[in-house]
Amino acid sequence: MTNRSMTDLFSMKDRVAIVTGGGTHLGSAFTESLSELGAHVYIASRRAELCEETAAAMRARSLNVTALACDVTDEESVNSLVDQVMEREGRLDVFVANAGGSNTTAHPPHADVDEFRWTLEKNLTSTYMCAQAAGRVMIAQKSGSIIALGSIASRLAGDPRIYIEGFKRSGAPYVAAKAGTLALTKALAAEYSPHGVRVNCICPGQIPNDLTDKVQAEKFRTMNAFHRTGLAEDIKGACALLASDAGKWITGTDILVDGGWSIW
Repeated sequence: MTNRSMTDLFSMKDRVAIVTGGGTHLGSAFTESLSELGAHVYIASRRAELCEETAAAMRARSLNVTALACDVTDEESVNSLVDQVMEREGRLDVFVANAGGSNTTAHPPHADVDEFRWTLEKNLTSTYMCAQAAGRVMIAQKSGSIIALGSIASRLAGDPRIYIEGFKRSGAPYVAAKAGTLALTKALAAEYSPHGVRVNCICPGQIPNDLTDKVQAEKFRTMNAFHRTGLAEDIKGACALLASDAGKWITGTDILVDGGWSIW
């Protein structure tokens, strides 16, 4: 017989979490996952108005969500975010480094190298700075869970045959950044584990949002084993596992949530 029930292991009651990019598509799902389990979630974004709208909508559902401003590409802003939460709460249990993105449309021979630098900064460097800021606090309190946002692109190159003209595809800069995020996850897990801090990575497949071109979304649908498009809610379970005590013996790994895309 075990000592703790599944309900207790997954409970996030009295826990404090930060989700960067928490007002956006996947960020909202991560925020819901943690707040529905009882955590007080601070969502952070450069788009303060969108962030506050998301937080207000979740508070209307009796979820404990607070919006703060943060630019994850700015080290001072990231450190300030963690400092603000610590001043208010005195602890930080979970940090979800979700903010990122891609503006890649050109093929590598013709792409501007600044586009490559931007993609690394937005996805990989920002994750490192978030893990640094959260890690300092969590190492001091000898507990915590850091969750990086990877992608199916952390493991597979983007297939150029499935992208319609002009779509912001998983090109070389994005694949490099997300593969680096997975490697960074493992390296940080090794560094932080002696201090009781876990570091893991969630790697979603293609989860279109309302703005995704319908032709492109249909191409994504045909590429996974279930032949349906991914939903934002599909990543909530992975987040709950890695953030809570249910995943307390899991570190340095990734969870693919891709509908079986990577089977092939």
